[in-house]
Amino acid sequence: MTDYSSNSTSRDILIIGAGELGMPVIRNVVRRAKDVEGSSVSVLLRAGALASTAPDKQRDVAEIENLGVKIVEGDLVKNTVDELASLFADYDTVIGCTGITAGLETPMKVAQAALQARIPRYFPWQFGVDFDVIGRGSPQDIFDSQLDVRDLLRSQDRTEWVIISTGMFMNYLFEPGSGMVDLPNDTVNALGSLETAVTVTTPEDIGVLTADILFAEPRIRDEIVYLAGDTITYGELAETLETVLERPFRRVVWTVPSLLDELAADPDNMTRKYRAVFAQGRGVAWAKDDTYNARRAIPVTGLRQWVEKNLAG
Repeated sequence: MTDYSSNSTSRDILIIGAGELGMPVIRNVVRRAKDVEGSSVSVLLRAGALASTAPDKQRDVAEIENLGVKIVEGDLVKNTVDELASLFADYDTVIGCTGITAGLETPMKVAQAALQARIPRYFPWQFGVDFDVIGRGSPQDIFDSQLDVRDLLRSQDRTEWVIISTGMFMNYLFEPGSGMVDLPNDTVNALGSLETAVTVTTPEDIGVLTADILFAEPRIRDEIVYLAGDTITYGELAETLETVLERPFRRVVWTVPSLLDELAADPDNMTRKYRAVFAQGRGVAWAKDDTYNARRAIPVTGLRQWVEKNLAG
């Protein structure tokens, strides 16, 4: 393992994944690492991603190579904890950007590998809601596995950890599959109530802020850092769409009982799990004024800006 002081800046950095969040994190970490002497950035990718003929995957791999990022082949599902630990041991910092698609067991598996490798610093995949506030037994069972990861990291003092809470990806509000904004029918489907709040941040802003947190002085360690592009209610979401797009939007409320009934009828449906959690409104929103980006006066994209850029005209 790299000889590394706990008071030193991260230099040998491994980013896991190069998807919707991974690419913005890679770009911004590389940009900031140029100012850190002796730094290097690597990315862990599956063999399937490297061999993919999909144009977007090929484009991402080409960009990674052009950025001078070393590509390391590995698979969070197929590799054992020992194998992952062996991969991680070459780095002083590992940042997880893979999302939840790898399954319920993967967050703990990766955390165990990080601790086994005795890496000095670990950023787990927890880019999302406040799992501590939501608590165990929520409609989204993967949140319990994320709480298990937090318990594991808090139980030891050899590896520093940083958790970044971002809320929902802002663009997810408008994904047809999410159901929250039905643009073809000019409808906002409020999860829980029109007064239920949600914190949203763009992946691009998360990339910028993750790099800033990574290299921040004084060093951030053993801490949950909160970000927010915006914190809005579903009623405010409808009002923003009406103002920017200059047309009326119908408001429909999907109540917590109705969403829980839908989930009970289809218990493995990931989208319905998320809808039920967000409708409950607990641990999914926090005040923007008290976030890392607000305290540091780092500009981020708010809801109105996003709508103006992506939907207007």
